[in-house]
This record gives sequence, structure tokens and C-alpha cells, in this order.
Amino acid sequence: MKTDINEFIADLEKRTPGEKEFHQAVEEVIGSVWEFYEKNPRYQKAKILERMVEPERVIMFRVPWVDDRGEVQINRGYRIEFNSALGPYKGGLRFHSSVTLSILKFLGFEQTFKNSLTTLPMGGGKGGSDFSPKGKTDGEIMRFCQSFMTELYRHIGPNTDVPAGDIGVGGREIGYLFGQYKRLKNEFTGVLTGKGLAWGGSLIRPEATGFGAVYFAQHMFHRIGEDIEGKIISVSGFGNVAWGAITKINELGGKVVTISGPDGYVYDPEGISGDKVDYLLELRASNNDIVEPYVNEFGGQFFAGRRPWEVPVDLAMPCATENEVDLEDAKILVKNGCKMLAETSNMGCTAEAVDFLGGHIDYAPGKAVNAGGVAVSGLEMSQNSMRINWPREEVDARLKVIMSNIHETCVHYGSNGKSVDYVKGANVGGFVKVAEAMLAHGIV
Repeated sequence: MKTDINEFIADLEKRTPGEKEFHQAVEEVIGSVWEFYEKNPRYQKAKILERMVEPERVIMFRVPWVDDRGEVQINRGYRIEFNSALGPYKGGLRFHSSVTLSILKFLGFEQTFKNSLTTLPMGGGKGGSDFSPKGKTDGEIMRFCQSFMTELYRHIGPNTDVPAGDIGVGGREIGYLFGQYKRLKNEFTGVLTGKGLAWGGSLIRPEATGFGAVYFAQHMFHRIGEDIEGKIISVSGFGNVAWGAITKINELGGKVVTISGPDGYVYDPEGISGDKVDYLLELRASNNDIVEPYVNEFGGQFFAGRRPWEVPVDLAMPCATENEVDLEDAKILVKNGCKMLAETSNMGCTAEAVDFLGGHIDYAPGKAVNAGGVAVSGLEMSQNSMRINWPREEVDARLKVIMSNIHETCVHYGSNGKSVDYVKGANVGGFVKVAEAMLAHGIV
């Protein structure tokens, strides 16, 4: 890397000590766009990159609530309003014990470029809490959500910041959050996405991230003259994202042979389809975070404490969490003949894994592959603004077009005539639109 890049990263690390996830996300983007940045002195003069890595606003607050035993509990809440150059801040809320400022800054930074790629008018943001719904009763979750929103409502709105769900924040949590916002503001607006269909939600929103990722992967296959039909595919996780991806893969004729959880992974050589896919929703609803019961129900093999990337497949789709594919996993995938990896989770591969994969197979980053979720959130915002509900077919058709356009953007900015650097294509493509908007708005 060039010395100037090293200086840029070193300065960032000095100003944000200990935020390793955020540093990793910034370094990955900077490495891709630096050459383009150097060729555009107007970006340098306005210090676009220096401004892009600083959130416009970081909100941190305490969240006191009372558990079922009458004891007071304290959690920490966050909202990172990273960049509003293209529209209202847009990004999920994550409720999980692993939530830190660094993780939310990395997610908010990534969200800015992901939202840019969708071409919808959305800025980038992220938020959440170190509260985990796991093991909590509905009453405890409701009281926490009400306390969380009692502070957050001051900072969000349909034209300011529109949060969505993320890990630990599903339809139940969105409902409690929305109810408290409506109570405090005395208005019914599209301030959150991922809402129930009866009160402003959009069709296919739960499936959207998985559906969009598969549409993107299909375009990757088409670019090399192949099709997803007949391909063997490994998927990690077993929640909404994995469920949506598996559903669409089956529809297009592919075969998914793995799912995974914190306890290990399941290998089902017959393919995860039909009732097996529906069973994933039951697993998730159990709140046990384990996949071993699948084997008891349908057969297959369970591998405790291991990850699914050792199974020979044509396509790998990490759908769980950040850094779930490391260098050793990447080497095994390539050795076993994997043709491509479509990163469906946010920053699902370590930096070392990305470097290795990029030199051996087609690798596409999460900000492009998993943009279908936020794309349909954007479509939900549009429906809320117009007070209408589009049918399932229309939402799905719009999602297909958006994912096709994202793939075209990646190819446009990442192609060297023979192959496509999807990381460079996604980063430069997302960067250009945000940078141009920032220039137009002046030094703000």
C-alpha cells in the first residue's frame, strides 16, 4: 500500500483507538478507492475521504429498564448517523451482547456505500444496544424497547433517520419500538422499516436480503456463462437471511447443503428444501441458537464446533455475522473447487481471506451482495410516503432491477476486461455517488 494510505490509516487508528472492526472496514474501502481518489484533486481539496470516515453524529445513551423480578437493569444504546449526503440516515438496529461502538461504526460506514449502490435516496447509519433478547420474556423485551425508544425518538424521523431491524431486532421488537415512537410523537409515520404488513410493512421484506444476494450471485454466474441451476451451495446461519437465500436458491434450481449456528454446522447432501426450509423458522423462533435439532428431524450430519466452509461446493454464501470466513476457510474453499463466494453477511470474511479469495475465485463483498435488505427497506419507505402497498410481485421485480444495477455498477468500476474486482467495483461505485453529493453540499 502507498505511504499516503498508511498515514491515513495510522491517523485514523490514533484518533479511534481500539475500534478494530471499524479500522478493518475503512482500510478495505480506502485500499480500493485510493487510486481513483488521487486522480480527482477536487475530492482531495474538499477532503472527502477524511470527512467520510467521521460520522456526522454519534449518539450514545443509557437504557434503564425493569425485569420481571422487579430489578433495574442498565444497558447502553447507540445510534451512529454516519452520512446523510444522499438522503435520511438508513440502517438497522442491532440488539446483541456483542454490540460495541466499533462494530456499529463499521456497520454504519459500510451502510453508507451499500445504500449508495441501491441508487435509492438513503444515507448511512446504524444503531443498537448491548441488550440481548435471548432468554428474555416478551414483557422484558417490551419494556426495554420502550425505554430505548424514549431516548432514540428525539433523533429519528421519516425525513431524518429511519432505522430498521438487524440481529436481535425482528418483527416483535420493531412493533414495540414503533408503538412507543407513535405514543411519544402522537403521529403515525414511516419512521421504522421492517414493520408488520398490517401497519405499513412491505411484502418480501423478511426474505429481501437473502433474495437479493441470490439475484446478485445469479448475475455473477451469468457473467461467466453459467447459471445457479444445478449448483451446490453452502450457506451459514439459519435465520431470516439464510432462510431467504435458501428459499430463492431452491426456486432457481440450486441445492443448499449446509446451515450453521454457534454450536456447529449441519451437512445435508440431499439438499435443504421443502419442509426443511420451513423448519429453519421454527429453529429461529426457539431462541436456542443451535442447529443440531435439524439432524434429529431430517437426518444429515452435524459437525460440532466447526464451520461449513470445508464442504466442497460451487458457491459459498456466508449469511451469519462478521469475519465468519478466515484465511484457512478461504484456502479450503478454493482447494475444494469453489468457484465464487458471495458475502451475504456484513464483512463476513476477514481481510486476509478477502485478499486470498480475490486472487483465486470471484469474491463479491457484502455491501453489494446483501444490499437487497436495505433496498426493500427503501421501497417500504416509498410505500409509506405514498400511503400504498405494492403487491409481492412488484416489490420482487423492483428488487431484481436494483440488484442487477448493483452488479452492473460493480462490473463497470471493477472490470479490467478479463475479470471483475467486485470489491473495487462496489467501493468505487458507492464512493462516487456519495462524494459527488458531498461536494455539491459544500463543507458541511
